[in-house]
Amino acid sequence: MSRPAVRTVLTLLVSVASTAIAQRPVQQSADSAAARSRPLAAVTITATRSQRSTFDTPQAITVLDSSVLRAKLPHGAVDLFRDIAGLDASGVGPSQRRPEIRGMRGQRILLLEDGLRLNNSRRQQDFGELPAVAGISDLDRVEVVRGPSSVLYGTDAIGGVVNIISPPTPSTPSGEVHGDATYRYGSAGSASTPNGAIMTRFGNLGVRASAAYRDANAYRAAKGSFGDITLADEEEVFDSGIRDQSYSLMLGYDLQNRGEVFSRAEWYKAGQAGFGFIDPAKLGQGQPRVQILYPDQDYSRYTVGYRASALSTFFATRAEVSTYLQRNERHLNNYVLVPAGPGATIDSKSYNFTDLATVGGRIELARPILSRAVLTYGVDAFRDRSNNTDSSRTIITGFGPPTNTANSTPAVPNATFRSAGAFTQLELEPLSRLTTVLGLRGQDIVAETRPTPGVTRPLIKGTNRTLVWNANALYRLTQDLNVIGTIGRGFRSPNLVERFFEGNATEANSFQRANPDLGPETSLNTDLGLRFRRNVYYAEGFVFRNDVHDAIKGVATGGTVNGRPEFQNHNIGRLRVDGMELTTGVHALSGVDASASFTRVDGKNISDPNNPIGDSYSSKLVGDIAYSPWNGRLSVGYTLRYQGEQKEVIVGTNPIGDKLPAFAVHSARASVRLFDRRGLSNSLALTVDNIGDKLYAEFPNASFFRPEPGRSVSLAIFTSF
Repeated sequence: MSRPAVRTVLTLLVSVASTAIAQRPVQQSADSAAARSRPLAAVTITATRSQRSTFDTPQAITVLDSSVLRAKLPHGAVDLFRDIAGLDASGVGPSQRRPEIRGMRGQRILLLEDGLRLNNSRRQQDFGELPAVAGISDLDRVEVVRGPSSVLYGTDAIGGVVNIISPPTPSTPSGEVHGDATYRYGSAGSASTPNGAIMTRFGNLGVRASAAYRDANAYRAAKGSFGDITLADEEEVFDSGIRDQSYSLMLGYDLQNRGEVFSRAEWYKAGQAGFGFIDPAKLGQGQPRVQILYPDQDYSRYTVGYRASALSTFFATRAEVSTYLQRNERHLNNYVLVPAGPGATIDSKSYNFTDLATVGGRIELARPILSRAVLTYGVDAFRDRSNNTDSSRTIITGFGPPTNTANSTPAVPNATFRSAGAFTQLELEPLSRLTTVLGLRGQDIVAETRPTPGVTRPLIKGTNRTLVWNANALYRLTQDLNVIGTIGRGFRSPNLVERFFEGNATEANSFQRANPDLGPETSLNTDLGLRFRRNVYYAEGFVFRNDVHDAIKGVATGGTVNGRPEFQNHNIGRLRVDGMELTTGVHALSGVDASASFTRVDGKNISDPNNPIGDSYSSKLVGDIAYSPWNGRLSVGYTLRYQGEQKEVIVGTNPIGDKLPAFAVHSARASVRLFDRRGLSNSLALTVDNIGDKLYAEFPNASFFRPEPGRSVSLAIFTSF
């Protein structure tokens, strides 16, 4: 986006805020005021572990509640990240979306469910855990902390945190039964998703059960041009479908003034999901065929805990204790066919099965220690135990007699990843207008291999010990205007793949050597922001810098293995991401809601400027308008998203060209509440995405070209009782 366009957005933000400051207060009911200011009034717990409105939270945070999911009909909450300042999503298809925050992705983002980690130490660096494992429909809200949160949550929270929060224990009167059911159909891949939940109470015992199923075929991309790529017809994006299902059962026993004992069991099963690709012959001469397929994945999690918010002990007035068992089994198949010259090819097939068992827990206590101070402290720990089975076959032709190489040695040996940490945080109000949050964590991590069939290398071990901290502050300049400043250190310990992987790379064009002595990545993040809210207006703006030190990257050793160049992971130096996030909006009295946001992200490799790191957008502008007359019974809306050209990106052999072109995408939505009678409520929702039927690829999916669906329509019916 050009500088004049940036100045226009800044002027718009200042204009809206100035108009709001100048306007006199409007008399309105408390409920009405809360509804209109919800973008900055939603309650959040992830950033500080205490309940605060987003307006009063001394950190950059985004909250998405279930009403947004009902209105826009995404396959999952991460789909909505693309319309939000500072956020993005990588991956294609209904199940493979993974979050990005401020240009960071994969293992540099920590995914939580109800405050407990979901990240998987057996995933590759660029691939974080799938949010879909937490269920594909049954959630209360999603909270996103934009910026490091390692003090409260430990390793991987170097770029931000995504906390998927389940519905609370049912509070219905004893004996009453309530529930909801939804059916969603999407024309992209003929996706069909029925789901439902039911809840009741038996005295002090609350019960909630939910189930969902999804059946989606591979979708088709639109015809047209994107950079140097031109598709004459609609093309199928292979492996972009999914067959998955999820179930959950939650129990909560109310101990009256002594708190609540709770348990939750959940299961997720998926099949025939993949990374997505289109026929390489459609992209030009000499393009490789890379197919990354997950034939199946089985995930289960069992959580038991206790929480209380009105204790009267010396140690705590609030407490939460949780423990969980988690199992994640999945197959991963890689099929790579690389043209290597006239009549020459490298045909590589590899098959991996990973069985990862996790046990973990968290103890968190809090109590006031002064009239204006609250101390939160605790410990957490987890252990990942990974078993791996690998096999591969590579056929090379065109370089003399064909060679056929088979291997059944696991690239990552059986291994264990253990983490334990202790944290403390002080929330202090030294002045009536000033809120500060000071935090400190010590972390100890041990990763080691175990005896593995077929692996003759000696057992190896790597350890990391890290101390991280943060200092956040919020100052209330006026009742309507807050200024926020944060500085903090985050960290990410290298996982099992980064330390212990030894074998051919997925693309079959190199060999990776293990390096158990990797150190942790660390970051220093600073934020400065403003939040404004008065009557029907709101605005928020942040500028940030995140410096990542000792970043992990594969480095050529100068050697070769079986004719392939050898690489090894090393802590190479320093990465930097600078950015700006602006959001403004108005809730008009006539039922019109309008908002606009602008984001700029600039990623640099400080240690090697000729090797850029930008694999996200450079700039993004989103405008949204909604109209809801007749007390909300009918609602219509429209969203425009424009992403500017990205030049600082390595495209490699991708036929898009040396830069990723700008694009604009449009969507519209409508919903109607049919009736509310005798405790039964019905509503319909409709969305149309990519209205212009444009060929484009989201920037995280562009270097390995995976375009988005063409024009598509989704329809859903909601019933509650």
